[in-house]
Amino acid sequence: MRPTMRSALVLPLLALLAACAHPGGGPVGSAGASPAGVAAYFPLAVGNEWVWEDVSPALPEARRGALRTVRIEARTADGFFRDGERGELKVIGPCVQDRVRQILCAPFTAGASWKSVVSVSSTEKYEIAAVGETVVTPAGTFQGCVRVRALNRAAPGADLVNEISYAPGVGPVRIETFAVIQGQAAPQFRALLRRYRVEAR
Repeated sequence: MRPTMRSALVLPLLALLAACAHPGGGPVGSAGASPAGVAAYFPLAVGNEWVWEDVSPALPEARRGALRTVRIEARTADGFFRDGERGELKVIGPCVQDRVRQILCAPFTAGASWKSVVSVSSTEKYEIAAVGETVVTPAGTFQGCVRVRALNRAAPGADLVNEISYAPGVGPVRIETFAVIQGQAAPQFRALLRRYRVEAR
């Protein structure tokens, strides 16, 4: 799995991510977090660029540390920001979403949850897993992060879990996915932000 801006859920379902600029809005943990506050944690602007380092534990040593660049290249006529892999994101109300799913929603309160119906047979469940975290990456140490956990039932007894940590004014800084089979979690994918370039919207 590779980062694309569309980041939303779990290894076989998507690639992952990009984001960001235009800080502002309510504080983390505020039940009244505004759309501007959501945009601060996943702000969007043409030209913003994120470079991800793949540190997945299952990778062969020779491939570990491979870099992947995600850049927002355009804004569509209906206001979605499109990355180089045709992932599209937009702030709508209290959420950042793609064409199908809501991937980050206020309020930023641990335990807050929402669902996205992706298809007749697939519903993704999201939860604010933690707020106020510190995340260390090659790009720096980011404080006040919000971690979102997304879950999709792949089969009876098997779940696919994706966790993304968002830093204020930066966007996603860490991505981790796991396969959970009969209660046992197996790490699948891990990417850390290596460097980034963000500008005001």
